[in-house]
Amino acid sequence: MLTSKQRAKLKGIASTTETILQVGKGGIGEPLVKQVDDALTARELIKLRVLETAPEEPSVLAQELAEATGSEVVQVIGRRLVLYRKNPKKPVLLLD
Repeated sequence: MLTSKQRAKLKGIASTTETILQVGKGGIGEPLVKQVDDALTARELIKLRVLETAPEEPSVLAQELAEATGSEVVQVIGRRLVLYRKNPKKPVLLLD
């Protein structure tokens, strides 16, 4: 669980991070979960975009992706969402 201080730091980092994945009309499928999982392992913090054609609201999709990948939702702003999962072997971001 992230503290408010850690969440604030991650939001700051995410503001300059590029969007690397998008959720489209197919919603959350096995390939997307695999891509998100791989990206979280490599980067720890990722930003996704939810297209207008997506079957659900961004906040719902964010929760579903977080549960499927064992990550945490940092924020959902409009159609963008940010997920975080610490890499236990090689941490990239230091939050302490």
